[in-house]
Amino acid sequence: MNDNYAFNTYRKSGTRSPYTNQKEIGIKVADCIEDLMKVFAIRSAVYLSEQECPYEEEFDGNDFSASHLIGYMGDEPVACMRVRYFADFAKLERFALRKEYRKSRMALVMARAAIELCRVKGYTKIYGHAQDPLVKFWARFGGKPIEPQRDLYFSDYRYTEIVIETEPHPDALSMESDPYVLIRPEGQWSDPGILDQSATRSSAHG
Repeated sequence: MNDNYAFNTYRKSGTRSPYTNQKEIGIKVADCIEDLMKVFAIRSAVYLSEQECPYEEEFDGNDFSASHLIGYMGDEPVACMRVRYFADFAKLERFALRKEYRKSRMALVMARAAIELCRVKGYTKIYGHAQDPLVKFWARFGGKPIEPQRDLYFSDYRYTEIVIETEPHPDALSMESDPYVLIRPEGQWSDPGILDQSATRSSAHG
């Protein structure tokens, strides 16, 4: 497995200040309640506060059936994105970046990480709804408007349906993947997990 997945680059610095090495970007897949709290805080700042999105429209009932990416500047969580999975495509949603970090590279890094996550999970078709001013942003990653376009408005914004079609990832997970890889925490497939240690213990007793 790849040791340098774009969605598994965050390593906590161990310092108390969140502003140490604040320009260093790291990405991880949320794997605990504290991580989800960070995701919800970022989205509340961007969507509920800036865009005045109603609470029930932002928190729509899909958060516990999805993967969530968190982007860090140093140890400060500044960006997030939700990924949901369907039969033959993945869907990118709820991309939020705190206002004070929008001149950084974070948006580009997050988008690449989300696309790679989908590819490693075996998807080559990625679907999304882009606010009209952001269609050009997604074009950098191969995003194309779906034709014919359908009228799509929600939370007082107009959206364009886009699709990104990619090549299969060389390390895409499958039933042929190492069984220990498949039981590791989401997004941490290149890192030995707790059940890898369990296997070692079992071997010692065998």
